[in-house]
Amino acid sequence: QMQLVESGGDLVQPGGSLRLSCTTTGATLDYYPVGWVRQAPGKEREGVACISSGGSSTNYADSVKGRFTISRDNAKNTVYLQMDDLKPDDTGVYRCAARATPGCPAGPLYYGMDYWGKGTLVTVSS
Repeated sequence: QMQLVESGGDLVQPGGSLRLSCTTTGATLDYYPVGWVRQAPGKEREGVACISSGGSSTNYADSVKGRFTISRDNAKNTVYLQMDDLKPDDTGVYRCAARATPGCPAGPLYYGMDYWGKGTLVTVSS
């Protein structure tokens, strides 16, 4: 089955940047929409961004629009989340998730995803 692995989480100061990566070892991602979901203690799960299998369609949570960019390189079997102008509220565990059917989930919680990584921790603090 699909097995996703995230990397790139780190401690960063407000206003800084990070790039998260999501890749697979035993399968390819090129036919799967992929999204990023985050959650922190005391906060609701939030679907951050999603990208279609071909990369032509993306969507973002209002909280990250203009600051985060999701992209993919199917040749490298990797989906990225570029995070700029990070804020303390961006802190959380970021998980990538793949959907076995076309299109990104319609709802903000991304419950329509079928495969999930274990997550990478992003901490934004001064």
